[in-house]
Amino acid sequence: MIRHTGALAAGLPPDDEVLLDAADERLAPALVAAGRGAYGPAAEVLAHTRGAAEWENRDRYVLHLAAFAAFRTEWFDAWQAAAPHDPDLLLVKAELAVNRAFGSPARAELLRDVTPLITAAAGAEPCDPVPWRVALDQARGTNAPHTDFEELWAQAVRRSPHHYGCHVAALRYLSAAWHGSHAECFDFAERAAQDALPDSLLQALPARAAFAYLTAPAPRGVARARLDAAADLAVALSRRYPAADPWPAEVRNVLACVLAELERWPDALGQLRLLGPYATSFPWDRLSEDPLGRFLELRETVRLEVAAQLPLRGGPGGSGAHYA
Repeated sequence: MIRHTGALAAGLPPDDEVLLDAADERLAPALVAAGRGAYGPAAEVLAHTRGAAEWENRDRYVLHLAAFAAFRTEWFDAWQAAAPHDPDLLLVKAELAVNRAFGSPARAELLRDVTPLITAAAGAEPCDPVPWRVALDQARGTNAPHTDFEELWAQAVRRSPHHYGCHVAALRYLSAAWHGSHAECFDFAERAAQDALPDSLLQALPARAAFAYLTAPAPRGVARARLDAAADLAVALSRRYPAADPWPAEVRNVLACVLAELERWPDALGQLRLLGPYATSFPWDRLSEDPLGRFLELRETVRLEVAAQLPLRGGPGGSGAHYA
């Protein structure tokens, strides 16, 4: 282990170079401007996603901006004062309100109060699926019945049948931790992956179902073969993206965690190398109050486990090592 652990660090950025939830090159300048109190760049970025129907980017940017507004409100307050009916503002406002409600002991009541904000966001841009993703999150937190969930899901897929964010929101509603079961969660994820477009992140949805199962308090009822198949499908998808690509970063973070839970250590190391410096809060914030620290801890564990499996006279680049 001592001999090989250092060599296995090849391809892994040093701990102090790992970034948590790094924004892409389009959003980063908007966040910098927001930190200085200016909302204009954020409004421009979201307006572009709306005009170009870039619904996946729009969803990611809304999540980033709402999280930022929860801690730095000056720019967001200025935006509300200047353009209270801006469709992009309304969407961030609804997402921010849902996030705040989830953090309160009075979650269900506060989430119900958010309904007018979600309705306003959906009405401001009728083609946008992102307000319906927010509505699906709200339904999960208000213990909405399956009939209400199905109505919201129908509205979401009518606008964008392959939208990743809406599928993730639906998967969380159907999970055993909320309003479904492990079987229901896997069935939904596998159907979505089968129907997904080529290279779509939806092909990694079963791996997300596997994460929910493997980290449940008392997981049972899902065969190991089904878990491995979910991981294999996500591994195949990950290989089709370049290394150190921020777009599939969350999928690769989830996959690395799943592979480690399955004790597929060399495969997990392969995903950590493909990740480059891009750590994401999910899934590590489900396992620790320090998501970055948990990610770095997992990296070290994976390296140690792989090193322990290597022969003394072999090496990480020798014939005895095979990596995903």
